[in-house]
Amino acid sequence: MELFPIQLLFIVVLMNRYILGPFLRRLRGSSIDRADDTYRPRVAIVIPLFNEGKGIFHAIRSLLEQDYPSDLLQIVVVDDCSNDDSYTWALKAAEGHANVLVMRNPENMGKRKGINRGVKAAVDAEIIVSVDSDVIVDRSAVRNLVRRFVSSRIAAVGGRTYVTNRHQNWLTRMVEIKFHFAQQWLKDLERSFRQVMCLSGCLTAYRRHVLLELEPILEARSIAGIPIKYGEDRFLTRQIVKHDYETVYTLDAFCFTAAPATLAGYFSQQLRWRRSNLVDLLGGLSHAWRLHPVITIHYVSQLALLLAYPVVIVHNVLTGEFLDILSFHFLVIGLLGIIYRLETRHLPEDRRVHGACFLPMALLMPVTYALFTPLALLTLDSGSWETRGSPSVAPAPSTEENRSGLPPNPAGEGSP
Repeated sequence: MELFPIQLLFIVVLMNRYILGPFLRRLRGSSIDRADDTYRPRVAIVIPLFNEGKGIFHAIRSLLEQDYPSDLLQIVVVDDCSNDDSYTWALKAAEGHANVLVMRNPENMGKRKGINRGVKAAVDAEIIVSVDSDVIVDRSAVRNLVRRFVSSRIAAVGGRTYVTNRHQNWLTRMVEIKFHFAQQWLKDLERSFRQVMCLSGCLTAYRRHVLLELEPILEARSIAGIPIKYGEDRFLTRQIVKHDYETVYTLDAFCFTAAPATLAGYFSQQLRWRRSNLVDLLGGLSHAWRLHPVITIHYVSQLALLLAYPVVIVHNVLTGEFLDILSFHFLVIGLLGIIYRLETRHLPEDRRVHGACFLPMALLMPVTYALFTPLALLTLDSGSWETRGSPSVAPAPSTEENRSGLPPNPAGEGSP
């Protein structure tokens, strides 16, 4: 098999993510993250809820502590027929707070339709902040999101996510470093052109009129006639960019969530993210040419490498070259671990992990791509919430806060 095209794809993706993107961020300086402290719109925080248990209580309480004017802030919780005690906990958190509205869908509708229902209910809001039900939001997050709407063309502003259980086991330590690169580095290229292609539902603010404009498209999303309930965040972000709005991302607004602590949970997450990546990268080909040329090249090369990578892994296994490729993976991942260590050396011990904790990614990445990319392609019409099938409990509020076989995204596959 001729491997030069794969090497070229990897070089393009690697250059864009780890060299060109950070270079542009440093070149443009503060202009990449402009803010307007005079902007004070009415804001509604919409939380789609399904089987979160007591975690939703902590999430709502963290939002009630926002340092944004309370008379301009509303919280709307939309329960999607949870089969645990989530609805009861949401009502308990809302007690005594007139600006908290708890709704319950008449039937299970999925995350996106639940959010759309919450958006319609927030009739006085200009900005909608979407927050996942399993996160704890920093008290300055809403303010730092809102102040980034410096232009009428900016339709969405995303924030970052920190891992609360980073020290739980080897897997959560690995995910901590993965999140670091996914959010500190991998969005730099897209940020530079205000065309960030995936803003996480964990914490993102939108102009309400844009959400209403796109509602028919969001509600009708399906594959082979089956409504899709995964990857709503990536799909929404892509639709915003497709309709000639700008999307930006800031590190100043952040929230906290627990990473999967078991391989079963991690694999379930990766499969869901892989479906999302494939569906929206393929769906975006029809209008990728309308992006900035640099973003177009990056977009197409990501998709090509995502599809080619599993084939290369299987080829190397069959030809007995997998150990050589695995060694190269360890070299690349080890280098990234050193970079992580240098970049976080100023942080307290409880806010960082050892750089060597990233090494398991060198083995997990080729395995997950070789197995889950084909599986994702065969199950694109899945309509499941995927990771919300059973009750889960969020952590208590925190006070912090490719040569053949090279990884196409060596630190942040899928979301955030």
